[in-house]
Amino acid sequence: MARKYFGTDGMRGTANVAPITPDCVLRLAQAAAARFRRGDHRHRVVIGKDTRLSGYMLEPAMTAGFVSMGMDVILTGPMPTPAVAMLTGSMRADLGVMISASHNPFQDNGIKLFGPDGYKLSDEDELEIERMMDEGVEALASPGSLGRAQRIDDAGRYIEFVKRSFPSTLSLDGLKVVVDCAHGAAYKVAPVVLHELGAEVVAFAVSPDGRNINRECGATKPQAMCEQVVAHGADLGIALDGDADRLIVCDEKGQVVDGDQLMALIAASWGADGRLKGDVVATVMSNLGFERFLEAHGIGMTRTKVGDRYVVEAMRAQGCNLGGEQSGHIILSDYATTGDGLIAALQVLAVLVADNKPMSETGRCFDPVPQLLKNARFEGVSPLENPDVKAAIASGEERLNGKGRLVIRPSGTEPLIRVMAEGDDGDLVEAVVSEIVAAVEVAASN
Repeated sequence: MARKYFGTDGMRGTANVAPITPDCVLRLAQAAAARFRRGDHRHRVVIGKDTRLSGYMLEPAMTAGFVSMGMDVILTGPMPTPAVAMLTGSMRADLGVMISASHNPFQDNGIKLFGPDGYKLSDEDELEIERMMDEGVEALASPGSLGRAQRIDDAGRYIEFVKRSFPSTLSLDGLKVVVDCAHGAAYKVAPVVLHELGAEVVAFAVSPDGRNINRECGATKPQAMCEQVVAHGADLGIALDGDADRLIVCDEKGQVVDGDQLMALIAASWGADGRLKGDVVATVMSNLGFERFLEAHGIGMTRTKVGDRYVVEAMRAQGCNLGGEQSGHIILSDYATTGDGLIAALQVLAVLVADNKPMSETGRCFDPVPQLLKNARFEGVSPLENPDVKAAIASGEERLNGKGRLVIRPSGTEPLIRVMAEGDDGDLVEAVVSEIVAAVEVAASN
């Protein structure tokens, strides 16, 4: 069944434009409450947000929706997405809500929902919520059964939760770490965690004003962090995105270390000491060099479609404890139910401290094969059904056969076709991607 509101990671779009409007998210809250209001206990929902200006609009709208259904609301204020997931389970809430558009610019916003177990909702739950949003819920709460809302300051619970994931036998003493918080949800907690574990912390992008989240900073734009690392002579840099569920690192030379390299580092470490369970789960976008590295270490790889929720689903189904995306969503299920940039960073730091080598050595686990991703924007009907586009894709697959991979997919959040190819021949990769993108752009303009 086609989705109307939800994408690959919750609901997302331009703030104050449907569906990211107060009336729509109020209906979302009512429908989600109806779906998860089970039993006769006092129901509650945890709502967190990042630092976007539009959070001030969406938070009260969602609160009103839940309260109208008789659910009590716990408002955390700015808090990382993984913190909301953790608090949902820790506080025995029936639902968790994160108001965030992750790495998108401040003009966008979105809603991520977590079930009582702290995991993102299934396709079945999301489709049923969509149905109820359009058809309406059966009954609102009576005047005497309305919910209540309270605001809490419980960052300390999450800070201690994250710190417990770092080996007690190790310390960050002597390390200088730049942490780029993207002017986002982790701007308070991330520097505290690193400082309390012993690091000398250079905090960057920690002055949110509602409009500067992810602006030339954070995991999707790590260049500023890299420059800070070199300028301060730091041992490494850690960049989070707007809601702190993804991580990108740079070494002491200011060179970026992406999610594939970080997962390889953790996989090798965990595999060596017997902590790794099953395959490493990655998406179709992870580099072929990463897959070859795992194979050389006797570790299997399971690939999923793009989206950390699909990585988590595969991990749960197969009993794996490490998975993620090249973009930096890294899921460590021994500790968290969703991607957690801080917890992933601490696992990387644990390996760095134990190896006693610079990050430029520790963090370079494999040589990635040439990989190129280009986006083609379109309006209206997807051009992927166009005969010329199909022919270009078929030609590219034939040319790459046995020499690389080709992945074509529509974006789950924007009107884009993403074209990715990789292989040992960089010139061939460039030619294949360029030809397919050109075909998509011509089809989209007709």
